[in-house]
Amino acid sequence: MKYLLSDRMQGLEASAIRELLKVAQDPTVIAFSAGNPAPESFPIAEMAEISASIYKNLPSKAFQYGISEGYPPLRELTAKRIKEKLNIGMDFDQVIIVSGGQQGMELSTKILTNPGDTVICESPSFIGAINAFKSYDLNLKSVEMDEMGIIPESLEAIVKIDNRVRFLYTIPTFQNPSGRTMTLERRKKVLEIAKRYDFLILEDNPYGELRYTGEEVPSIKSLDHEGRIIYVGSYSKVLSPGIRIGFVCAHKDIIAKLVIAKQVSDVHSNQFFMIVAAEYLEKYDLDQHIQRVRKLYKDKLDLMSGCIEKYFPKEVIFHKPDGGLFLWCELPEGYDAMGLCKLAGEKKVSIVPGRVFEVEEKEISGTFRLNFSTPSNENIVKGIEILGSVIKEYLENNKPVTGVE
Repeated sequence: MKYLLSDRMQGLEASAIRELLKVAQDPTVIAFSAGNPAPESFPIAEMAEISASIYKNLPSKAFQYGISEGYPPLRELTAKRIKEKLNIGMDFDQVIIVSGGQQGMELSTKILTNPGDTVICESPSFIGAINAFKSYDLNLKSVEMDEMGIIPESLEAIVKIDNRVRFLYTIPTFQNPSGRTMTLERRKKVLEIAKRYDFLILEDNPYGELRYTGEEVPSIKSLDHEGRIIYVGSYSKVLSPGIRIGFVCAHKDIIAKLVIAKQVSDVHSNQFFMIVAAEYLEKYDLDQHIQRVRKLYKDKLDLMSGCIEKYFPKEVIFHKPDGGLFLWCELPEGYDAMGLCKLAGEKKVSIVPGRVFEVEEKEISGTFRLNFSTPSNENIVKGIEILGSVIKEYLENNKPVTGVE
């Protein structure tokens, strides 16, 4: 039977990352393609204790419907924590709990845009957000970045000629996939442009607390004194992604509409795990836990970086970030990483081609992303050595394409 699909779904394809994760389920594959936290980072003992307590003392709350705004203690604890640690939240702001940061982005798009509106994304950008925007028939435009983040002149050039820009989507800290962090000066300039041309900023910050080196940079939301920034955060990278607990902090008028959108989406986030997260914040020291996670990931990042320096051809450029979960690599000019990824897959090493993160399709892209948080230290060493030999083989057996952007 042939099914008639909606126009908005016709052009969407399954997330390349989700599909690669299926391949990575093969235990013989060394997966640098995921973006998962390390299983050893999960506070399993603490969550087991909390869960047992919930079953014993709070079953009626955990297994009953809740309110769409989210479990009240978790909302309060989250608002308090981001205010004290990140200076996020003005008198006009409120917090809603959502089913992971992904839902925060999708619901924000639902309430803010109409078909044909423009959303600006960094180039490259997170594929989950790109697909969410595409599903609402939006006009996506990419803004150029360099090592300091979004180039303000590139952003202004877009908004000068497009009066349908609804918001800019940015991951300013340890950006996915590039690992870049936008400087404070650039953040201020981007916010100033948003004020001058009157559009919103959707700030996605899933990795911000995973800093290993360098100084903290204030979030764009912390500079917001008029409710122009919608801030999306998550407990996925610091507690567990499987609990699907994220949050949005924004002006109360935006939150009010997000609540309605969530009511017609999933009613409310998982009640049991919202209580687990709240109890963890109450009973344990999340900051201390994050320090342990930082140490774990810094060691993995240093190990992978050292192996890359040892095994990769010198023509390959890689960018070691100050935090986050990803390393961004570039082949010499004219080489396409898609072919490299296929060859690496044949050798049982999975990596993600940079092309899947592009807002506007390119004929070739020589970039690829590596994740260092998920694989074991043993697999990091083994996999990077294999990948290094695959890259050498690929460069030796293929010629660069010229005249293609």
